Amino acid sequence: MKTFSRRTVTGSLLATAAAGSLPAFGQGTGQAAFPTKSVRIVVGFTAGGATDFVARILAEALKERWGQSVVVDSRTGASGMVAAETVVRAAPDGYTLLVSPQTSIAVAPQIVAKPTYDPLKDLTPISVLNATPMLLVAHPSFPASTLAEYVAYVRANPGKTTFASGGIGSSPQMTSELLNMELKLKAIHVPYRGEQPALVDLMGNNVGVLFSNIPSAMPHVQNGKLKALVTTGATRSPLAPNVPTIKETGVADIVTATWNGLYGPAGMPPELVQKIYADAKDVLGQGAVRDRLVAAGSDMVLSAPQEAQAYVKSEVARWGQVIKAADIKPE
Repeated sequence: MKTFSRRTVTGSLLATAAAGSLPAFGQGTGQAAFPTKSVRIVVGFTAGGATDFVARILAEALKERWGQSVVVDSRTGASGMVAAETVVRAAPDGYTLLVSPQTSIAVAPQIVAKPTYDPLKDLTPISVLNATPMLLVAHPSFPASTLAEYVAYVRANPGKTTFASGGIGSSPQMTSELLNMELKLKAIHVPYRGEQPALVDLMGNNVGVLFSNIPSAMPHVQNGKLKALVTTGATRSPLAPNVPTIKETGVADIVTATWNGLYGPAGMPPELVQKIYADAKDVLGQGAVRDRLVAAGSDMVLSAPQEAQAYVKSEVARWGQVIKAADIKPE
């Protein structure tokens, strides 16, 4: 049986993203230094969420580095596409940036009937900042406690097992659909309006399983309200050290995560892209700032622009295949 084998966010990208800081933008070119005024980071998801958290940490750190105001501008709606479109239409001068998970880059534009932008043509990838693996959890009474048992149970009961998610096109749905596609399973999607309602219903034994963010799910595993079957990262999470990865189980060669990228509009000068990347890498890659992100469940990636561009392209292809196989439609 063919499995989904590919380069992972937290593996080879991490290894290839070790470039040192480059000279400041404009040095020796006659161009003005950057930045000379306030920078805006647009986010398409609600305040307090994982993406907003990363964006605010980045903004705070860059403000200190640059000596200029760096503000987070929340533009929610359409699975983050409103925020992405805001950046697509901005001037490519580095003063309007986007922090976004793959949802509004590699997934949503392939689900909606008429997307307003092409993520591969209309945005400039600057870096894949971080990746957050997920944890497959179930009610303690669910008749499977390992991934192998889950696969066997779903195959024995096609169309009867349900999986929850925080909504159409979310990372939990896409990962479950990837399992369905790769392992020839027939589990049924039950979308919720966010992860927390899905977790509540899971603890109430009203839905079968859920791929959840590890920091959200592990407290419920530790208090016995849920059980953990497997994680989706390339290696075990320090927040769930006793839970194996999908690859470890030998059931499938699948690695997924919710990852956040930093983007600008298309047409940004390469020197400016490198400047912003180098500064973001420096401020997020060390010390207390890095520790805050790791404590929140992040694997730090901080890939260089060239690697980020290649990775975004591969993710668009990957999730496009899943969307087609699962016939995913917008809500």
